[in-house]
Order: sequence, then structure tokens, then C-alpha cells
Amino acid sequence: MQHQKLRLAATLQRQGSLSAAAAVEEAKEQKQQVAQAPDPRILRRTRSLNAPSPFQQFGPCGRIMKNSAMVMQIQDPASQRLTWYKPPLTVLVIKKKDSQVLLPFVQLVEWLVQEKHMVVWVESAVLEDKLLRDDVKLENESAKFRQVHGDYCGVRERFLALREKLVTFKDGRDDLTDRIDFIVCLGGDGTLLYASQLFQQSVPPVMAFYLGSLGFLTPFQCDNFQEQVTNVLEGHAALTLRSRLRCSIHRKGERRKESLQPAGSSLLKPSHHRYLNYIELNNGASSGANNNYCNPHMSSNNSILVLNEVVINRGPSPYLSNIDIFLDGKYITSVQGDGLIVSTPTGSTAYAAAAGASMIHPSVPAILVTPICPHSLSFRPIVVPAGVELRISISPDSRNTSRVSFDGRNDQELNHGDSLRVTTSIYPVPSICSQDQISDWFDSLAEGLHWNVRKRQKCLDELSDLTASGSEDTLDEFDNLKIYDASGSSLDT
Repeated sequence: MQHQKLRLAATLQRQGSLSAAAAVEEAKEQKQQVAQAPDPRILRRTRSLNAPSPFQQFGPCGRIMKNSAMVMQIQDPASQRLTWYKPPLTVLVIKKKDSQVLLPFVQLVEWLVQEKHMVVWVESAVLEDKLLRDDVKLENESAKFRQVHGDYCGVRERFLALREKLVTFKDGRDDLTDRIDFIVCLGGDGTLLYASQLFQQSVPPVMAFYLGSLGFLTPFQCDNFQEQVTNVLEGHAALTLRSRLRCSIHRKGERRKESLQPAGSSLLKPSHHRYLNYIELNNGASSGANNNYCNPHMSSNNSILVLNEVVINRGPSPYLSNIDIFLDGKYITSVQGDGLIVSTPTGSTAYAAAAGASMIHPSVPAILVTPICPHSLSFRPIVVPAGVELRISISPDSRNTSRVSFDGRNDQELNHGDSLRVTTSIYPVPSICSQDQISDWFDSLAEGLHWNVRKRQKCLDELSDLTASGSEDTLDEFDNLKIYDASGSSLDT
């Protein structure tokens, strides 16, 4: 190793690129990198879903140039475990608007308040639920509602005993930043999307219970929630960091600014931003074919974070959309079709999957670009690195404008001259795993999407037996074929 150091120093001196002192320092650094190189005799396949951290020296002389923007450490997702540097005291409980969720909701809140002595936050609309109030004028309600209201008498009494101990908030008015330590969702995937919408910067750990219809993002069951929540509060849980997209609209005529801004820049507070969107929606700004309303605050210095996707489509127009796509300022292609989906890996199993995109594990750092019904047989969905910036604009020769929506909300018009900029946010959604990052995702694929469900091909021995049997027996055998899922388990029960 000493001989290698002297040889490198001599080579650099001969080239005249470094002084003797600098050459020695360079040699020391090269020595450290060589010492850190993995021993090929003990090299094992990494468990990482991304990649092992690459060795940064290439041959005797080449290596990656160091700069402030270089990030080479890629953490193994299997090592992402939840830890609390102080005990969580406040918990936000988000529930689906469904009467069937009321009982588990009240049981959970009651347990958190009485057993765990936590401060429970709920949306103010929960207190207005007629099934949880005892001052409803039943004579003005339908016979069916009066029956259901009576069925929930016991649940209502338990909730009213806790009502004064709950802290409420109103979406669009109250800022929850740095107030919540832990989030519990009861319902379907929409509850997790709503939690992401509430926190437009750092998101507390989210534990999602399946009480909806699909539940692709909700891995926990409510049967033994006490044990599961206790394990999480004690820090015994794996995390899936679900990346989000930071989207900003740059309107024509505005003074151009950089869309990639450091944290703490002059973005609107999330509560104020949601308040503006709340006014927009309640004024009917996002409905009607002649809606030309655009949120003036969604400009180059304002952004919104989405968990699934941002969608650009032709709206009610009968004409095809013509959308130009730029990647880090370089023109890539134009989309001629119904629109474009830019999604996260989490969103790859949502709208993008229905449009033909590949399903990508949420731990993979990437951005998916998927055309919607393109007027081309060769336009396949693509995956680009997570760190790039996409700029999307209406083609100058397009016959119409486009509509843009963020996780299905805040629908706005994108006019000629406007541009939408999309990149990966530094604020992911830390989703707590029921088992681990791998098992949860593949279980969701199998149970939620019936991924790779198929008829099982018979082996040669079985086929030979069928050939040797009579025709009637053969038909009977084919009628009794079983259907198997991806794991090989029979689906005929």
C-alpha cells in the first residue's frame, strides 16, 4: 500500500497538476478509498431495493468528481426502522366517512385517551356526525336513519363521554405543522392521501388500518389494534418512505423564478394554501366547462405536494391534448393524446397502472411518466430518476388548453404559455409497515389487484394421465381445473 501511495504521488507530480504536498494528500485519500473497498471474497448480494452504495474509484486513475450536489449513499430500505427520540404524546386520528367505521373509531380513541393517556386530534366534522350526536331532531329524519341512529346508541354514549377530551381542527383553517406526533388512519387509501394533503412539509409516521373497499395502502387490520399500536409506540416497526412530488404552476407573464427552492423559502404556509384551495372549491371554481379560474397563488414560488400523481388531461375539450415535456430544461417529446400522468412509485399502482405503466415498489427512487391514450403505438411509459425536474407545457400549436389536478384535487386550467414543474419532494410520507417493506407490497398486489392470478399449467405426468383416459373423463378433468394465484395457492374455496 505504501508503494501505491508513492507511485500515485510521483505520477501526479510528473503531470504538474499538484504540488508535492497536495499530491501526498491526494494519495492518502486514494489509500482510504482503496481501504474501504469491499473485499470480493466476502461480497454478498445487497438486500437493498435500490442499489448498493457504488464504489467511487474506477481503475487506477478515474473517480467521481466531488461536488456539493453529489449524493452517493443509498440507504437499504430494509434498514429503515421507526424510532422515537421522545415519547409521542399527540395523535391525529383520521377516519373514513362511513357509519361502519364509527365503532372501531370510538374504540381506538377511547383506548388512546384512557390507556395511553395521549392527546387525540380529530377533524371538527367528526363532532358534527349525526350518529354521534344526541341532539338530532329525529322527527325530521327518515325512518332508515332513525333505525341506524338507534343501533348506534351505545357507540354514541361512549363517544360523548370522550368528546370534551378531544382536540379538533378544520382543514383549510388550522395548521398542524409540528403539532402532531403520530397519525392513525381508519378507512381506505383515501385517508392516507388526505393525511398527505394535510401535511405539506414534514409528515408524522402514519399507521393505516384497512376499513375501506380496496386498502392497497392500508396494511393493518383492526382486530387487535391495541397490540399493534403499542408495538409502534414502542418503536418496533419498519417504515416505507413513500416519496411525493413537488408541483408548481408558472403562469404566463409572471417574472420567472427558480422552481427548485431550498427548504424554508417563501412558500405559503400549508394551512393558508389549503384555505385558498378551500375557497376555490366552495366557490365552484373547479366545476363547469367555461371555468377559466386559476389560483393566483399557485405561482413559481408556491408548490403543492402529491402522494400519487399529477394528471394533465384535455378536460371537456373534444380535441387531442398536445403537451411538451422537458427534462432538466431539455426537450424530450410531445404527448398527443388524452393527457399525461406524472406519478410517484406509490402512484404507480393507481391511475398509472390503469394506463399501462409498470408497478414500482415505493422504495425505488423514481418518477413515472405515463401517457393517457396516446395517438401513437410506440409511446410507452417511461421511468426517470427521482432527482430530475420535469417541465410540462401546452404545445404552441395545440388546439386547446389542458386541465391539471393533484391527487384528484385542486383541478385547474393550464393555458398556453403556462408551465407545470414537477420534481421529487424532500418530504416523504413515512408509512408504517405491518410486516416489512417487501411483504406488505406484494401482499397488496396479490390481495388488492389479484396480481398474476392465472390457471395453472398441468405438469407432463398429469397431461399423460389425461391423454390415456377416456374422452368423457378428460372433459371432466378440464372442468375441474383449479385456478391458482401468484404464490401457487388454489383460489377455489
